[in-house]
Parts: sequence; structure tokens; C-alpha cells
Amino acid sequence: MPKLTKRSVDALAPEARDYFVWDSEVKGFGVRVMRTGVKTYQLQYKKGGRTRRTSLGRHGSITADMARARAKELLGDLCRGSDPIEETAQHRRAPTVAALCDRFFETHVAERCKVSTQKEYRRCIDLFIKPAIGTFKVVDVARSDVAELHHRLRHVPYQANRVLGVISKMFNLAEVWGLRPDGSNPCRHVPKYREKKRERYLTHAELQRLGTVLSEVLREGSETPHMVGAFRLLILTGCRLGEIQTLKWEYVTAQGLELPDSKTGARRIPLPQAARDVLHAIPHVQGNPYVIAGKVPGQYATDFQHPWRRIRARAGLPDVRIHDLRHTYASNAVSSGMPIQMVGKLLGHTQLQTTMRYAHLADDAVRRAAEENASRLSSVLGDTGGAMPALRVVK
Repeated sequence: MPKLTKRSVDALAPEARDYFVWDSEVKGFGVRVMRTGVKTYQLQYKKGGRTRRTSLGRHGSITADMARARAKELLGDLCRGSDPIEETAQHRRAPTVAALCDRFFETHVAERCKVSTQKEYRRCIDLFIKPAIGTFKVVDVARSDVAELHHRLRHVPYQANRVLGVISKMFNLAEVWGLRPDGSNPCRHVPKYREKKRERYLTHAELQRLGTVLSEVLREGSETPHMVGAFRLLILTGCRLGEIQTLKWEYVTAQGLELPDSKTGARRIPLPQAARDVLHAIPHVQGNPYVIAGKVPGQYATDFQHPWRRIRARAGLPDVRIHDLRHTYASNAVSSGMPIQMVGKLLGHTQLQTTMRYAHLADDAVRRAAEENASRLSSVLGDTGGAMPALRVVK
């Protein structure tokens, strides 16, 4: 085995099969001559009882001396206990973020999350995460990569924060699955954007206009009784849209609406007489178990947005969303003096902080109570002394 030099390697001729010529100076260092005539420098060594081989570069792109120096460097790393060649191979086999997204959805989201949550996760993954960092190796994603993606969505802060939350959950599971070291989640310390919560409540005058329009479209037949009934139920019960949309007749009991599943699990919703009257007016569709029957036989209505846009435009309420009907239910309850804890129970909140967004509305009820109480006391007390004298400034 001669010492490999440029001249000796140039002189090697291709044969019918690939063959190796090993260097006399560095054990395991050699050149592979392929039958096509291409020559590549190689390093062969044993690690863990296995023979491994890696390419150091093509002859012509690097010289024999350069390849020998690289071989010595790698052998030195092996002697110190590391295996950069195996690390490179592992990195090459490491999953991409796109593969992590698929595993996350299949083994976690599909098994543990509700259908509505699955749709939102799928949307975040397909529209934002995969296009931005899908080709990155999971082990290579840095905080700066996540921060850049988050910053790119700064014009839609709510969406930006939802995407950040999905990425964070994915990389927490990547640590559980051994794809990244513990405590290496790249979402750590990436600050969320401030979200401005919408607090739109219908006034009594707006509610009256909405009620008038609902009656008119029902009488005219421009909207179905199922859709009109759905919006009335949303106002009178404070339910979430999905709870009314998927409501079945079998869930309506003497105790109220017995929902086997909701955003917060099984839930019993009180059903006041006004809401029962609305339910009584909604026609049953034979063979359809859903209260808000849709166009497809046996299914519930899926398009609430188009009817709502027509109704709100006619009522002069262009900025009111369907979810604002739930806000209106809550605001009326709080303003009437109902304890905030009771409002939370009616809304199906599991955390008091969620209901506390309506707490400031209780100020009106407190002021009214204070006026009524002072008025009663004043009538008993009699003359309070007339008008207050003007304050004199003492010089």
C-alpha cells in the first residue's frame, strides 16, 4: 500500500468493478476508484463492533494531502470518544419539521383534541408552519427561526400567537419523543403579541331591532325557521355557536340542555321558558336528529355566517359577530347584578378569569343599587339641608 499522492491517484485506472487503494501512512484512509472513473477519498474505521466508511471528497476537488489531513482529524475525534461521522449520518436521518407536524397531528391532535381544535391546528400547520420551516430539521430549529415566523404574522397578532402556541406544543412533544434535548423548546422567551379582546354587546335598542328583523325574515320566509330559532337560542341561552349548531333533540330534557360534550366537556345548560318556547317553534325534520337541521338530510346546518350577515345588515348591526350574542347574554347578566361566579356557571367557563372580562359591567348595577339605597334612606331622613353652600377660599 503506497502513500497516496496526486500522481499515484491520477495513475489509477478504472476496472470492471469498483476497488479501493489504501494509504500506507494513515490506517483506514484510502481512495475508491469506481468503474466510471470517478475517484473519491474514503475513511474506514470500526466503532461499536461495526465497520463504518465515509467519503471525504472527490479527487480533483480536494488533494490527497487535504483528504489525509481530514482523515487524521476525524480519527482524532474518534479517539476522544466522539463520532462526528455518525452524528452527521444521524442528522441526515433526523426528521424534518414537516414530519414532526404529521406525527403531532396523527398521534396527538387526532386522538386528544376536539374536531374544531383539529381544524384550527391543521390550518396553522398547512398555512403557516410547513411553508415557513417545514424543510428544517427538528434539531436545527432555533429561537430566531420561530421569532422570525412570529414576526412575519405581526399584522394578525391573534393568528401569530395561535401559531406560536402550536409550534410550542409540537416541540414539547419532540422532547418527549427524544427528537430534541430536554428544555430546548425554541419557543421559549418568544413574547406573544398583545391581543385586543373585542367586547361588543348589543344595547336594548339594538336587541329590539334584531328581534324585529328576526320576526320579519321568519314571516317573509327569507330565512329558515331553523336559522332564526338558532340565533334566538344563542341570545337566550348564552351558548357557544357549536353547542347550538350540533344540538340534538335528545339533549333537550326537563332539566335543560344535557350536552354530552362541549368545549369544556359534558355540560348541563339551564333552559328558561323563553328558550323552550323558541325550541317549540322550531319544526322537527323527520329522520334528522338535529334541532338546527341543514340542507343535507340527517345533518345539521353548517352555514350560519351568510344568514347572519343578511340579518345583521338589515338590522343595522354590521360590526356584530355571532359570538357577540354570547357576550350580550353575559353583559346583561352581570349588569343586572348577577354574581360573576354565577355568570361563569351559566356560560360554562372553567376558569373565573375568563368570566372576569365582564366584571367592570357590574359597576352600573352597583351604582343603581347605591342610588336606590340612598334614596330610601333620604326619604326617611328628611331634609338634608338643601343645596350645599359654596366653598369659601381662605386667604
